[in-house]
Parts: sequence; structure tokens; C-alpha cells
Amino acid sequence: MDNQSTTKQRINPFFEPYNTPHDTVPFDKITLQDIEEAFMEGIRRDNEQIEKTINNPQKPTFDNTIINTEEDKDGYYDLLSRVSNVFFNLLSAETNDEMDALAQKIQPVLTQHANDVRLNKRLFERIKAVHLHHRRLTPEEKRLLDNCYDGFVRSGALLNDEDKEKLRQLTEEASILSLQFSQNLLKDKKDFKLHITDPSMLSGLPKTALEAAAQAAKEQQLEGWIFTLDFPSYSPFMTYADNRELRRQMYMAYNTICTHDNENNNLEICKRLVNLRREVAQLLGSRTYAEYVLKNRMAGNTRNVYKLLDNLIEAYKPTAIKEVEQIKRHAAKLEGKGFVLEAWDMGYYSHKLKLEKYNIDSEMLRPYFELSKVINGVFGLANKLYGITFKENNNIQVYHPDVKAYEVFDKDGSFLAVFYADFHPRKGKQGGAWMTEYQGQWIDKHGVNVRPHVSVVMNLTKPTAEKPALLTLGEVETFLHEFGHALHGMFANTRFESLSGTNVWWDFVELPSQFMENFSIEKDFLNTFAYHYQTQEAIPAELISRIVKSRNFMAAYSCLRQVSLALLDMAYYTLKNEFDEDIISFEKREWAKAIITPQRMDTCMTVQFSHIMAGGYAAGYYSYKWAEVLDADTFSIFKKHGIFNRKTAQRFRDCILSKGGTENPMTLFVNFKGSKPTIDALLKRNGIKRKG
Repeated sequence: MDNQSTTKQRINPFFEPYNTPHDTVPFDKITLQDIEEAFMEGIRRDNEQIEKTINNPQKPTFDNTIINTEEDKDGYYDLLSRVSNVFFNLLSAETNDEMDALAQKIQPVLTQHANDVRLNKRLFERIKAVHLHHRRLTPEEKRLLDNCYDGFVRSGALLNDEDKEKLRQLTEEASILSLQFSQNLLKDKKDFKLHITDPSMLSGLPKTALEAAAQAAKEQQLEGWIFTLDFPSYSPFMTYADNRELRRQMYMAYNTICTHDNENNNLEICKRLVNLRREVAQLLGSRTYAEYVLKNRMAGNTRNVYKLLDNLIEAYKPTAIKEVEQIKRHAAKLEGKGFVLEAWDMGYYSHKLKLEKYNIDSEMLRPYFELSKVINGVFGLANKLYGITFKENNNIQVYHPDVKAYEVFDKDGSFLAVFYADFHPRKGKQGGAWMTEYQGQWIDKHGVNVRPHVSVVMNLTKPTAEKPALLTLGEVETFLHEFGHALHGMFANTRFESLSGTNVWWDFVELPSQFMENFSIEKDFLNTFAYHYQTQEAIPAELISRIVKSRNFMAAYSCLRQVSLALLDMAYYTLKNEFDEDIISFEKREWAKAIITPQRMDTCMTVQFSHIMAGGYAAGYYSYKWAEVLDADTFSIFKKHGIFNRKTAQRFRDCILSKGGTENPMTLFVNFKGSKPTIDALLKRNGIKRKG
């Protein structure tokens, strides 16, 4: 070996072109050291570019001040966003102790840098000058300018130096605490396991749950069965396990996460986060954090949020009370008159009642929802609606063997996007399901339409030694939901990355995802892929009929559950004064009007409510119900013209999915539907009749 090659230094993969298919992330080449180095270099390049901008002797214009950042995408000045996308996506999907430690180290540095940018006086002066005097702009350019100016103002650009310093301290502390919240939640959840060695304690549990639990035990070199708090393990246990005491143990473990006297306790962290956000909002001129947030939402203000929630309570509560009474009667019929229904009994006895009423059960459906067939079904649906196709590409690097990477092609055969799908729970993965991006979409200065790299992460039932991954109908819905977000990202077609794809107002972002869920019970869709994994027989029409009939079983109860969470969220973020109450008693009181079962004072939701503490939904959880009104309204148009109608789908793509945040969401919705949304389609879908 010659001396030259031995001394050749390894180059950080982030510092040179990836030279991979579609410039996808070379996960196999990246080390934690690379990530840390790239973060620091990315911050340095950011600062370099800002210096160039503020020292530009030319008069501030839209082109030399606003879009020089947006359009310089040759891989130099966008280093920080590239490394952030990789690191923070992996932190949720495939973390470990070393990554957690790096996150703790890097988060305050990043928050400080973000503050340095947003509070840079000279930079804001140039942006303000452009905001006041600019050339004639396209609607998209005007939107970008307004967002840019507003973003600086909302981040404290108009504050005096003392208040700017205070804002820095508050935001830096909040960013560290929200990270700590997530890490505590993951650790506390993963620390629990129910280890059973006596088969008699497993009565009622279906074969799929037992096989998965046996596999979990085997992976930990243990005998018997292990059940965890991951949803594919927890949910079947609570639905089917005959052993009431074990159901109680599981329920209490799940609902007391992060409340114990250990290092993962989140009670004080939540208190502090609520106060920090209130202080930030008040410093920036709003009375409450909710008021601050809702200025850039479709809802507009807290009054409209509460109006929606109150309307839903009024419409759904009478039916929800009847639903719970039915469960109680059924439990008493099975167990005897004196039986008192507890929280850990709800899933079990509601399932028994559903089975009696409709002869339907998620386990009956599993054989027809083998994962590879579901994937084909979901991709086939996208093809029927929009003409797009998916092709797995094993040359695209993935970060875990569970992940599949696909190339997506448009109806004319042109390349549309890269799509990553990560299906199953594992140790380093947060619970739940989400869509994210490793690369957004934009049109560069050479006119090239740079296509997005979209990722969907879920926690679906794993395959076992005996069976492939067989999903429940609920898991199929989850896949469709996240896939809806993915389509929103993949169809992005705007000039600026910050306005593309899912970069829309928070109470609009759930429309494309919740819209897709509607297909899960449509016969014409199920018939395209739902075949028995052993016999290959199509899902029987009679079984589909039972699914449709049972669709609204406990729908009102579920609606109120979501409303209760939205009320809790609003309660924290509409506070005008310091929050110093006991979290548990505050929680129980504030969501009480949407709760119809006795409340337990030894459980707590707030400490594991990631959406509002760490996930960006603070003062925004109502968005799910807001978007549900939009999605029911939207799907009613598809029902009218045919659920696979290409013309309707194309209009939905053109008016909503490809537009991103380039226009006000209400404008986009009206352009598609022809009128503003109403609650009527949602009530009709749920079989709810309003009084009067």
C-alpha cells in the first residue's frame, strides 16, 4: 500500500455529495462523531451566510435577503437542516444511550443558534425593510415573505435587549425539557415488562398475541411470555386477557408511566413546560400560549376551538353515555349483578359486547391483513386514485433491517419521491406512528424540481416464527393515516421548501391523513388486497358487511375521549397565571365535562401526553377533531362521485396535496369543495342525530 493512500483522511459523509440513488442518506457510512461534527459545521455555515446577507452593501430586496437562504441548496448552506433531519428522525426511530447523550448535548447549542438567528438585529432590519418595500411578488413569494417576517416577530425580533435575553433563557430551557420529557417517557415505557410463565394465566389471549409474547421472551433469553406497553402487545392484552388482575396490572403500569419516584418522573417537567410556554407567549405580547399559537391556525382563536369542542360534546355525549351503560349491563350479565366495571375492564367487555352484537373481532380480520398484502393494497389505492407506482429499491440505504425503501413514480413515469416505511416496534423506537422527511421538496435556482424523501414510522404487529405480520383493522387504518401524510409530502410541488408538503397550519395537516382512513372499511378497496394469508380466499362480503355495521360501535365514546384530551391541552395553555397546581387533580377537573366514566386519581395522562409536551401539538390537539370535520366533508365528495374517481382525486391533489402552505388552508379547502366545511358529514358518518 502506498503512503498516499494510507494517510488519506476519511471525509465526513455530510461534507461531500452522497453519491447514492436520488441522493438518499448513506446511513451505513454515518457515525455519531460525523453527526456532531456536521452540526457544528452546519451552524458555522449558517452564521457565514447570515454575515454575507447582513454585510451586503446592496439595498435589501426579496431576492438578496429572503430567498438567498431558501434557494441556495447546493448542499453547502443546507448542511444544518440535512444533519438535523437525519439525527432527529433517528432519535425517534432508532435511538440508544449514546444518541440520547448527544441529543442532550446538542439541543441547547441548536436552540441558542436558532435564537441567535431570530434575534439578530441587523438581519431583522433587512427583512423588515423588504417587508415594507418590495417588488411585485407572486402569491407564493408573498406568503414566504410574510411567514419570514412573522416568524422573526413571533420569535422576539421586536423585543428590547433585556427581554430578548429573557426569551433566550426561556426557549433554551423549554427545548431541553421537552427532550428530557421524551427520553423519560421512552425509558419508563421500555422498563416495564409483564413476564408470565404459567400458561393458565393466559386464558382468552389469541394465538397471535401469545406467539408475539413468546417471541419477546425468547429475544430476552427467558422462558414463557413477555408482554410490554408497546401498543401491539398492550392492546390485545387489554382486549382479550380473561385474568382481571393482570389486566389491572397492565392498565396501571401504562397509566402511571412517568409518575413514579424515579429519574423518569415527568410531573415537574410538565409543570415547568406549561409555565415556560406561557411566559414566552406573554413576553411576545399574547395573554396566553394558546392565543399566541392560534394566530397561525385555521381556528384563529380559543373561542372557535371551544365552540368546536362544545358542539361535539353536545352532539356526542348522550350517545356516549348510552354506549357505556350498554357495556356495564353486558358486564353485569356475564359476571353477576354486583359487578363494578373498572377502567381495565372497558376494552375487555366492550369487545365481548361487540362480538355479541356484530360477530366481529379484530382477530377474525387479521388473516386477511397480512402486511405485504396491505402494503400492496395501500400502494394500489394510490395508483387507482393518482396513477402513481412504487418500486422497492434495495440499493437505497436504510437505518434498520425492518425498514423498506421505495422509489415512487408519477403517472407519467417520472420520478416523484423516495418513500421509507418502518413498520415494527423495537427497543430504540418511540411508541405511536408518525410521518417525517429526510429531504423536503423545492425548485432550485436552476429550475430543477428536487423531489422529497418521505418516511413513515409505525409500531405494527411483528411477524413471528410461525406467522407473517398479520395486522388488525386498526393497524391498517394507522398505515393509511400515515400514508396520507406521506402523499401530502410526496405530491409537494412548490418553489420553496418551507412552504412545501406538510408545512401547513397545524389544524390542516391532519386532513390528508384522516381522509385516507375512510378507505379502510370500503368494500371496493378491501376487495383489492384482503386475501387470507393461508387459503388466498378473498375477505367474505358478509365479513365486510359486519365491519361496516360495527363501524360506529363506541364511536361517541371515542370522540369524547379525543375531546377530553383537547380540553386538557387547552386548559394548560389558556392559563394566564403561573401554574402550580397538582397535575393529577388539575387534569381530572379540566377534562371532566367530556368524561363519562368514574375518574381514577392514581393515574395520569399529562406526563405521557407527548403531543402537547414534546410533539408540537401544544394548544393544538383539537386539530384532530377539526381535521375530522374536514376529512368527512372531503370524503363525502368522493362517495358522491365514486371512491376511486380519478377526476376528484386529481382535484384533491391539485387543490390541496401539492399546494403545501402556499395559500390559506381555508382557501385551498374551498377551492376543492366549492364551499366551507360543516360538521354535518361527520355526524352522518358517525350515525349521530342532533337534537332539534
